[in-house]
Amino acid sequence: MFTSVKLRSRDFLELVVGYLLILTALWTPNQIQRILFGIALVFIFTTTFFSREVDRQSLGLRVASPGGSLKVVLGAAGLAACAFWISNRLGTLHVPAHVLRPGARFWMYLTWAFLQQFILQDFFLLRLLRLSTSKTAAVLTSGFLFATAHIPNPVLVPATWAWGLAACALFVRYRDLYSLGLAHAIFGITLSMSIPNSVHHQMRVGLGYLQYHEQPHPRNQSSHIVSTDAWVIAEAISRCFSRQARP
Repeated sequence: MFTSVKLRSRDFLELVVGYLLILTALWTPNQIQRILFGIALVFIFTTTFFSREVDRQSLGLRVASPGGSLKVVLGAAGLAACAFWISNRLGTLHVPAHVLRPGARFWMYLTWAFLQQFILQDFFLLRLLRLSTSKTAAVLTSGFLFATAHIPNPVLVPATWAWGLAACALFVRYRDLYSLGLAHAIFGITLSMSIPNSVHHQMRVGLGYLQYHEQPHPRNQSSHIVSTDAWVIAEAISRCFSRQARP
């Protein structure tokens, strides 16, 4: 009994410390932000891989159900196609040149998307599943924490709340982190390309969203593409999170 209480207390303490480290980094100026993000990541990885659930199956580091994984990715692709069609009709769709020749930035952003899913599922959700009285409560709490980490971005808060709930529910069912990371990347790129940069501020959150100032460009299509380039998201990892975190 004492051991069980001790382990639950450890899970709760790790959740609080990890979340506070993330929020502190998001609301800290660039000068020391990369240091705080580094500390947060070291803490998250260390406590996760030394926790009670460290096997690949528990962490979702294998394809458990090929059919389920395919459904997740195809579902994300289908929703992305709908978003592109709607934004094209509204005249907000912008296609960066990098889409036609994906390079290092694409893989960096894909890695960043996978990393966020690791933090959401393996750090937060697994602990909340052990602490909560039901899977539903754990999923709801995880989705709430994921969304509030994207304040004050008016696009990302509702988007990450919806995706956080869906991703956690899918993880509980399939335990496949890879398909969720790919779906996350699809959704992030879709939002960045479908919604004007003036609204989502290059997908920034926290202090970075408030401090963002869009650079003026000539009113032509090529400069508009540059100013709203979805692939700047990859700088979050290529610069060791020197920018504010992206979704």
